[in-house]
Amino acid sequence: MTSSTDELVVTRATPADWPVVTGWAADEGWNPGLSDTTGFFAQDPEGFFIGRVDGQPVSAISVVNYGDAYAFLGFYLVRPDLRGHGYGITTWKTALAHAGTRTVGLDGVVAQQDNYRRSGFEPAHRNLRFTGTAPAAGLPARVRPVRREDLAAITAYDALCTPADRPRFLEYWLTAPGHRAFVCESATGAGPANPGLTGYGVVRPGRDAHRIGPLFADTAADARALFAALTTDVAGTEVAIDVPEPNEAAVAMVEEAGFAPSFETARMYTGPVREFARGRVFGVTTLELG
Repeated sequence: MTSSTDELVVTRATPADWPVVTGWAADEGWNPGLSDTTGFFAQDPEGFFIGRVDGQPVSAISVVNYGDAYAFLGFYLVRPDLRGHGYGITTWKTALAHAGTRTVGLDGVVAQQDNYRRSGFEPAHRNLRFTGTAPAAGLPARVRPVRREDLAAITAYDALCTPADRPRFLEYWLTAPGHRAFVCESATGAGPANPGLTGYGVVRPGRDAHRIGPLFADTAADARALFAALTTDVAGTEVAIDVPEPNEAAVAMVEEAGFAPSFETARMYTGPVREFARGRVFGVTTLELG
């Protein structure tokens, strides 16, 4: 898929194109993860777009498809010195065609939310980024590092907490360089309807701070146990977690840890998404891919 104006040429991006885009994201204060690109492209390698003028990158966007019903938009960026030339909207239109008839989600920064509404996105809730110094609470009972044999159970659990299945993404995300993943297990053990998993979480290195995401759990107690494990693993460093504002238990958890809000977005959708356990979402996976 290629689109062009008299100056701008928009093409699909490759992983080799993307470091310049993550650099722009870092300049915006988004704190991208250091190993994110491979995982993002694993989910949908056709969903990344870059605009060039005279061969130089000037704009970017991703529209990553999950199955037949859902896509997620991220990395909508134009180089600051070249904004106001229409490069962004041309790149946007080219990329959105990739989603077809799917409902599209995004996490919109405050400055762009009115523009997204005009493009058919409706707000669902706010996500608040909390940052703070990771405490060293120790590894709680029932929490342990993820093992490779956990992949199937985690993939099934993840599907309960998100608007789409994402096995390709998770296979990378749980084991990527620098990523540390933990599961919380049921105190009563496994059963026919219960694989014994009551939550999981991942912490990874970012440009400015470690990032926790996702943090999914059955209960506030399970989430706190996972949060303790994730922060202990990077104790003493700066950590960020994006928390859905409607989950009051999640907000209370990070505030009690001394974390403070530093950034906000709005989760927005162009249409309905499948039902998922919103109350289990204590930390968003990533603002770039949902």
